[in-house]
Amino acid sequence: MALDDVVINLGSDYTDPWGGERREVETSHGPISVLVCGDQSKPALVTYPDVGLNYLACFEGLFSFPEATSVLYHNFCIYHVDPPGHQDGAAEIPADLPLLSMEDLADQVAEVLDHFGVHEMIGLGVGAGSYILNLFAIKYRERAIGLILVSPICRKPSWSEWLYNKAMINILYYCGATNFVKDSLLQRYFSQEVRASPVGAEVLDNYRKHFGDHPSRNIMRYMQSIHQRADITENLRKLKCRTLVIVGENSPFHSEALHMSTVMRPRYQALIEVQACGSLVTEEQPQSMIVPIELFLMFYTFYKRPVSLSSPKSSLSPPCVSPELLSSESMGLKLKPIKTRVSR
Repeated sequence: MALDDVVINLGSDYTDPWGGERREVETSHGPISVLVCGDQSKPALVTYPDVGLNYLACFEGLFSFPEATSVLYHNFCIYHVDPPGHQDGAAEIPADLPLLSMEDLADQVAEVLDHFGVHEMIGLGVGAGSYILNLFAIKYRERAIGLILVSPICRKPSWSEWLYNKAMINILYYCGATNFVKDSLLQRYFSQEVRASPVGAEVLDNYRKHFGDHPSRNIMRYMQSIHQRADITENLRKLKCRTLVIVGENSPFHSEALHMSTVMRPRYQALIEVQACGSLVTEEQPQSMIVPIELFLMFYTFYKRPVSLSSPKSSLSPPCVSPELLSSESMGLKLKPIKTRVSR
């Protein structure tokens, strides 16, 4: 991994790098901020970030990568959904408002699609965001035509995660985003390699500033919601939505991703493990996601390969579209058997 690629500016005065239009969408569970990027006549790609992050902190590395930008913006209109109160400049959510469950957050995604007149979408979620998009796909099966899940979770918190979450929630409530909270969140996102690197220190400082710029109570509410999640394993067994699971080998949720892969129908899912990487693959090793995402998208009739990527020199020009034949050595990946198939 080239740590020089993992540099991000997350200050509250940061200018949107994608030139999108920010919309505030009113839903039955309160307003939610959405950044719309691209031609709305194109298919929809909806993103949802992990705890403590907004669209920029979670996805800038991936969407700023030139090849990924070409593949994704060439084919989609991107709807970056921020969790309630996580957008830049957000005010603290009033304490008397009821806590939203994960189901409520999934319903908000459906209402966002309704607002923009979108019926179907492919979802891209990280951590807690992947759980929300999984719930969306379970509840609105006809609307979720694909999922790209990064370091996903699907079961109730383990005892260790339960204790960790309770400690974090209490500290956020009584003390705010302390150094302990910030360091704990960074351990959730990044591998030891990044956290111990001199270049990584700049990355971590930017994230610490990001946490300080956003109301700690809003982060706490998102953590409370994911802390109370249910086990959705049985529902995943029935899901027929094509799913690409990407997980960092050093992610705290590595075993969750393996569990999810074993219970989902092999015909509809593929698992990719990224070596020497934490949970936030979109920022730590975004280059490792490009070829798997393009191969995943090739199964959709609307997918059009950008002309600029057709050169033999392009890293997005595999010898064939069969995922089983994709070489992993040059990508720094460890690929599990890819079992997604083109429907006949």
